[in-house]
Parts: sequence; structure tokens; C-alpha cells
Amino acid sequence: MGLSLSAAAGRRRLRKFGLDIALERCAAARTTTIDRLFGHSTRRGFVAMSISLALCAPAGAETLRAYYALSLMGLSIGSASASGIVDPQNYRVEISMRTTGLANLINNTRGAASASGGLTLAGPSPASYANTTSNSDETRTVRMSLAGNAVRTVDVRPAPWDAEARIPVTESAKRHIVDPVSALIMRVPPGQELTGPSACNRTISVFDGVTRFDVELAYAGDHTAQARGYAGPVTVCSARYTPIAGHRPDSSSTRYMANNHDISVWLAPLPDAHVVVPIHIAIGTAAGKLVIEASEFEIDQRRADTRR
Repeated sequence: MGLSLSAAAGRRRLRKFGLDIALERCAAARTTTIDRLFGHSTRRGFVAMSISLALCAPAGAETLRAYYALSLMGLSIGSASASGIVDPQNYRVEISMRTTGLANLINNTRGAASASGGLTLAGPSPASYANTTSNSDETRTVRMSLAGNAVRTVDVRPAPWDAEARIPVTESAKRHIVDPVSALIMRVPPGQELTGPSACNRTISVFDGVTRFDVELAYAGDHTAQARGYAGPVTVCSARYTPIAGHRPDSSSTRYMANNHDISVWLAPLPDAHVVVPIHIAIGTAAGKLVIEASEFEIDQRRADTRR
């Protein structure tokens, strides 16, 4: 009978019989093999197989493809793109951006970054991060390996020319962090709604290889977003930026951002992975409002291949 249940009905039925531990194991597992999930006990083999088929087989990956327009005071200054695959246990995301038009007259900037890792109940646990940015003056690359939300190795080339003037990043500041790309994937606790306060209320500790900072999100309301490929509910969060280390204490731009109360983020849900990701970002700057808004936002829900 368990094999004929729908995924939702199966979860409800199993909860009634007190098998929440099976749900937790399914959500946390990095492999679909029954041995890894339930051990090698032959007495539990049939039960393990039934639970695995009822709960784990329907879970699959969501692919995301998004294109963003960058504008300042309503004037186009660039574009960005994001693509990736996210499932309940793992993720890989790649992003790129470039300035265009009038912005190129000031500073022609391009960048590309990627991150991959696992998803835990607490959120992303990145394994690798890479970033290359170039402008009219220089090209910088960052390579970082991580484990358990802590930095194992980091390589920045070239090092910032003003490194000695920056607040040192201690080893303790490199723990309990995510990289800037992984920070875009925000896990919503199991059983809580993908829209509303549970989508926003969090503090994200970020290390980009040079600077360490916190981003605090707070629920500010609900909205309906429309972009090619997506029309639906989003959660509006206010955001605050707090520098921790790696920045210059005399930096006027850092002080401005730390005192900036005009930052907001709209978060769109990815239901299968039970995460939310940005679809719209607005930042008040001294030069006017900077807006990063998705013109295309497509989510492809794909079921896992149960033949493996």
C-alpha cells in the first residue's frame, strides 16, 4: 500500500506512524542508496526499500536559469545571469555580470563566479568557490575550498594592494560562513512556508576571500513578481550590511553601506529544494537607486532518475 501513496500523502501517513526519523534521513542523505540511508540490516531491508520509494524517489532537482537587468536611477548599466541546479541535498550555481552603456565610460567591469556544495537543514554547506573579476585597472581571481562551513584554503591573486590597511580576517572569522554565491541560496526550515517571515528572517555570514561581512534579512511584506518564466508570490525582505573584517576602517563606501537602511531583496521559492533565491535586489546609493531585477526567471522541476 505504501508504494501507491502520493509523495504528500505518504509523508502524512508516515508522520502519523511516528517515522519522522525516516524523513530526516531522506532529507539529509547525500546518496540514494539504501545501505547509506538505513545500514545493512537485512531485517529492515524491505521496510527501508518501501520508505525510500515512497519518500525519496519523487524528490528531484530544480534547475534555475535567470537573467537580470542592472539599472541606476532607471538607466541601464549592465546585465547579469545565473544558472544552476539545486536539489534537497546538493547545489551548483554559476553567475556572471558585466557593465554596459554609460557605466563602461567609468569602469568596464566583468565578473564570473561559481559555487557548489551540499544543502543541510541549516542551509548551504559550500565545498568550493571561484570568482574572477576584471575592470579597467586589474583582474583578480579568488579560489576557495571549504568544509563544514569553514574555509580550508583560500588563494587571492593579486592580493589587495592595501592589505596592510585592512582589518585582519582571523581564523575564527572564517568559520560558520558561506561564500557570496552560496549566500544566494537560502534554506527555509522544514514545515515552514516558503513565503512570509520564515523566508526572510535570518543573518547570513559571508566571506568572499578578502572581506568578511554579515547580511541581516528581516520580513517586510509580500509581493507578486512577474518575469519571463515566472509569475507568482515573492517575499520582500529588508537587508542590513554589517562589515566584520577584511575592510578598511576608513572606507567611506563601507561606512555608507553599514548605515544604509535602503536595501531590499525579493525572494522567490524553489519548492522541491525548499529554498528561496533573489529575483529582485534594490540598493540605495549616493548616486541613486541601484536595481538588479530578473527579466527572465525560469525554474525547471525535474524528478530524479529512479533507475540509478
